[in-house]
Amino acid sequence: MAENEFPGWHGTTIVGIRKGDEVVVAGDGQVSLGQTVIKGTARKVRRLSPGGYDVVAGFAGSTADAFTLLERLESKLEATPGQLQRASVELAKDWRTDKYLQKLEAMLIVTDGSELYVITGAGDVLEPEYGIAAIGSGGNYALAAARALIDTDADAETIARKAMGIAADICVYTNGNLTVERIGK
Repeated sequence: MAENEFPGWHGTTIVGIRKGDEVVVAGDGQVSLGQTVIKGTARKVRRLSPGGYDVVAGFAGSTADAFTLLERLESKLEATPGQLQRASVELAKDWRTDKYLQKLEAMLIVTDGSELYVITGAGDVLEPEYGIAAIGSGGNYALAAARALIDTDADAETIARKAMGIAADICVYTNGNLTVERIGK
């Protein structure tokens, strides 16, 4: 690292699990700066209710960037009530084409209880396979754990909590202080 270069923010694991009639989004609370934990209780999973339409969103990446994206998503949802896919596609289009938004470094997992998407700055709106989405530094660990558990008798929240626990045990940028939001169809 260059002498005057500021170390990047790292961290976060977010997992979304759809099983049966419910979707759970869980996120850890750790924010790291370089090799230092700055905060262990950040809340990276939020419930949005534009016009009474419930959506749960989890974010990984820069917090300020993620909040900007969440505000944009909320306004897209207000413009297209009850249409999460359309709002997500519109957000992804703006994110990819707007010179200001292109610089944002974050990813989102969003759900309304029936649809589950990962939204990226590359213009992607991805519907995950097996009803499992994971992002962030520990995302691959949580994804693998959830995939191993999805065919068990465990419900979505139990799978999310176990997957996050495994990710926290492996990824130094993930802790076990969880925020969990459940939403049903």
